[in-house]
Amino acid sequence: MTTEYSGQGDPARSLALLWRTPGKGRVSRKGKPELSVDLIVRAAIEVGDADGLAALSMRRVAERLGVGTMSLYTYVPGKAELIDVMLDTVYGDLYQAAPAGGWRERLESIAREQWALYHRHPWLLQVATGRPTLGPNAMAKYEFELAAVEGIGLSDLEMDSVVTLVYGYVHGAARGAVEASRAPQETGMTDEQWWQTYAPLLNSLVDQTRFPIASRVGTAAGQEHGAAYNPGHAFEFGLARVLDGIQTLVVSLRGG
Repeated sequence: MTTEYSGQGDPARSLALLWRTPGKGRVSRKGKPELSVDLIVRAAIEVGDADGLAALSMRRVAERLGVGTMSLYTYVPGKAELIDVMLDTVYGDLYQAAPAGGWRERLESIAREQWALYHRHPWLLQVATGRPTLGPNAMAKYEFELAAVEGIGLSDLEMDSVVTLVYGYVHGAARGAVEASRAPQETGMTDEQWWQTYAPLLNSLVDQTRFPIASRVGTAAGQEHGAAYNPGHAFEFGLARVLDGIQTLVVSLRGG
């Protein structure tokens, strides 16, 4: 699914855009908002939300804004820098309020917000972010996540690793969920219809004595989910297990 990489733009231009002071925006004599970085980024996010990053181009953004393509380059040097600012902008939607409770509740809340963000902006899953954007919202995001596990006995490296673990889990789970959500539109068949079609045929072909465990467990899961896979159930189950593992680490560091 990944089609782009963050951090590919010109370093100086990217950082200048990321750390710019957002403008309040002005209105032209024609009554329309004047072109600005903020306006361009919002239009690019709308394109990404609607059609994914494969459809994103400076020309497509310009068409959405009703301006000439070349006029965008006065504000944004290219697509690579634009993607970095898009990432940092949507990160600003995260963590508007500090969650209540202990570290586990805080991490759970963080995971759920990340999960929701991926569903609002599925194009995020099309950007490899091993080289982070280093913008103000990305930094604020990282600060907030680290604060969730500050003072619970972890070393700085362990704090970073725990935050990375939760992020990695949510990213993988969201990727599977988004792919599953697109399946009915792409295939013309819902998961339930697919299961009802394939399950009887499979049962007539498979020797259950050869695959006794797979037959039993697969049937139980299929009957429960009405499909071979339920993204919501998988996310909830996996998140609880990830948090259980972190709790085991925290308890061991406290000596019981």
